[in-house]
Amino acid sequence: MTIKIGDKVPSGTFMQMVDGKPTPITTEELFAGKTVALFALPGAFTPTCSAKHVPGFVQNSDAFKAKGVDQIACVSVNDAFVMGAWGKDQGAGDKVMMLADGNGDFTRALGLEFDASKFGMGKRSQRYSMIVKDGVVKSLNVEAPGAFEVSSAEHMLNAGHLEALL
Repeated sequence: MTIKIGDKVPSGTFMQMVDGKPTPITTEELFAGKTVALFALPGAFTPTCSAKHVPGFVQNSDAFKAKGVDQIACVSVNDAFVMGAWGKDQGAGDKVMMLADGNGDFTRALGLEFDASKFGMGKRSQRYSMIVKDGVVKSLNVEAPGAFEVSSAEHMLNAGHLEALL
């Protein structure tokens, strides 16, 4: 079953690079008492993800914060080393937290996994974005296969997703 607006985000643990080491962060630590703009994508260093998806959130991080978002987080079914290197490559810094869902457990728990085996990529996350307030999904934008429209930073900022929620 796919997560929907009003659902609590499932418990889980991501890995992120902190001071050069893979470090766990739980969903409770990430979401409790905060408003988080979370977006997920099929893979680090892939064309649309690198050219459009991550850059949109990096470039618009101040606009998200001005609207009350405490944290922006990017999730991908990659390991923490890859996500850390990709974050450096993208200039994410403290603007976008790069989170590894290495085994795809969180992605699967959301019901947003897809099989990219025909591309040699195995099980991956669908492309989506959501606003999570204190652990509850307030807005959810899941892309059609191959699309990049509703999960973009610009769509989230301009489609009224934040004004109604914050």
